[in-house]
Amino acid sequence: MSPRLAGRLNAARHFRFVGRASEQALFESALAEAELSFHLLYVFGPGGVGKTALLREFVHLCEQAQAPAHYIDARNIHPTPESFSSALRLAMGLAPRDSPFEAIASHPGHFVILIDTYEMLASLDDWVREVFLTELPENTLVVLASQYPPSPVWRADPGWQTLIRTIPLRNLSPQESRAYLTQCQVPAEQHRAVLDFTHGHPLALSLVTDVFAQRHNVQFRPEDTPDVVSTLLEQFAQKVPGPAHRAALEVCALVRLTTETLLAKMLDVADAHELFEWLRGLSFVESGPEGLFPHDLTREVLVADLRWRNPDWYTELHRRARATYTARLQQMPGAEQPRVLFDYIFLHRNNLIVRPFFEWQGSGRGTADTLRTGDETTLAAIVAQHEGKESADLAAHWMARQPQGMVVLRQAGPQPVGLLMPIALHQASPDDLALDPAARAAWEYLECHAPLRPGESATHFRFWMARDTYQDVSSLQSLIFVNVVRHYLTTPGLAFTFFPCADPDFWAPMFAYADLARIPEADFEVGGRRYGVYGHDWRAVSPTAWLALLAERETAITPQVTPPRPTPEPLVILSEPEFALVVREALHAFPNPNELRDNPLLRSRLVVDQVGNQAPPAKRCAVLQTLLTEAVESLQKTPRDAKLYRALYHTYLQPAPTQEQAAELLDLPFSTFRRHLKAGIIRVAEILWQKELGGLDK
Repeated sequence: MSPRLAGRLNAARHFRFVGRASEQALFESALAEAELSFHLLYVFGPGGVGKTALLREFVHLCEQAQAPAHYIDARNIHPTPESFSSALRLAMGLAPRDSPFEAIASHPGHFVILIDTYEMLASLDDWVREVFLTELPENTLVVLASQYPPSPVWRADPGWQTLIRTIPLRNLSPQESRAYLTQCQVPAEQHRAVLDFTHGHPLALSLVTDVFAQRHNVQFRPEDTPDVVSTLLEQFAQKVPGPAHRAALEVCALVRLTTETLLAKMLDVADAHELFEWLRGLSFVESGPEGLFPHDLTREVLVADLRWRNPDWYTELHRRARATYTARLQQMPGAEQPRVLFDYIFLHRNNLIVRPFFEWQGSGRGTADTLRTGDETTLAAIVAQHEGKESADLAAHWMARQPQGMVVLRQAGPQPVGLLMPIALHQASPDDLALDPAARAAWEYLECHAPLRPGESATHFRFWMARDTYQDVSSLQSLIFVNVVRHYLTTPGLAFTFFPCADPDFWAPMFAYADLARIPEADFEVGGRRYGVYGHDWRAVSPTAWLALLAERETAITPQVTPPRPTPEPLVILSEPEFALVVREALHAFPNPNELRDNPLLRSRLVVDQVGNQAPPAKRCAVLQTLLTEAVESLQKTPRDAKLYRALYHTYLQPAPTQEQAAELLDLPFSTFRRHLKAGIIRVAEILWQKELGGLDK
């Protein structure tokens, strides 16, 4: 059998590895001990500092010492005990029912488990510390590598204080850096300039080698900048093989995860395989189970450079990504939609307002589930913990009354760790409204300021919180927001939503960006605590227009920190009788477009969805005329309505001098003609009314 390619890869990695002598010495000393003096080695440092390379070298040292070593990248597993255990069995080559603990215990010498990107398992930290590690045999050495140092709980535990060693990774020394550049065949006369520029930052050194690999005769001339990685990446982007490769790199930086299919759609090419493989081979691009993603620093720099250098192309890529995700949402089953929505929201991560209110690395790692039998007690306890018993009683009431809308969050195991409770206000009974001050205040606001029309619905996101962090920024809070957006986009007839906050001032910048208005009239008090409420009228700004608004704010040449005050005039929300009346007036004015300029339909959802909120009156009038014409002509499709069409056609579309003459053209008694005309106007109003309401369907 031919040797596996993995052997050549590992040999090449070991050949290029330099430095970290003290870290290797500590690890080798542990392997050499008859009895381990510590059982956990915790390596931490910022992205790009070389943690993964060090763990791979530890694996090589284990091979030299004939100690079994198994490497796991936490990015490839979900943060649950079951997924973690499955990944460990797979790495060890065990069957699904085999016990890793028994397999380790059966080995006579030391046994090493290395877990990279441990920060992705933050929600499992307690379980790893209190359950997994304590069950391991004493011959086991575990290495954890993370961007962050151990949590205070590790350091406060007197037991772990004696069994853990920590290694904070720093840049390579000048000697180590020169050795690395030599291994990578960077000309010696270039070393000083490279070292003065990179200061031994491993990712920066890696990027330098890519610059030389792309252009062997390049003369490295660092610019005067404090951001080493930024300048290196700007230089690298200028040395890519061609425009298509540059565009592929920009796509990879913009979207959360890049697949070959997505890359082809974004670049509008039939086959993106060669470009995808080129991306895959770059030193700062990682591969995960769902696609490629660049190093965080790489991503930020490339996107910032693209926005500055070619804002039109940035806007176009943003548009293509949105279109792709929107199409996926329409095709994917409901359970998979949150992941696509997070990809969509990820496009806004560079906005200085949005960034602090999402946990970008952890979002989507939990699970949004439906209400299961037995969840009610746990969820009520979570509400009681943060908002008190009165709120918990109200939550229990709504779970019993409207269980179908509940979103239950789970992470490690079946127990709920958070919740989102949307209540349908239009389905609430008078007793429901009398019981809950929040629902009552919201309903009274609707009746006074934005009454619902037939077929419309209103949602109050009555309770939303994570068990451990309540409404603070966290991965679960981010998952809650993703499911809120999902509700916006997938709820038919949604006219209004209310969103309550225990700390409304904290969320004000984020909600202003998201076009949610503060509604003090809907504020409420429960158990002596006051809650502020935000809201959005989806008839005034539809989901389609809302997404376009957010895209406009994100793709502005200068990222908007403070969203602009909305300048367009508000939409007109008409009742059905009012709507029918203004349709009649619009038909009467049809032959003379100037008379349409004051018709309220020009500011209705019907027209604005077609032309946007900033369109001039002339364009709105033209669209309204088209809509009227289409509605009238649709009556020709059935024999019953064809006579109504003829009456409307000769009165409004191609009017006779008088209605009497129109009746003569149709060879009808005038009274019959008038009856057909009246019935035709009613039918056109009905058709357009359904379009007005249909604009709310996602």
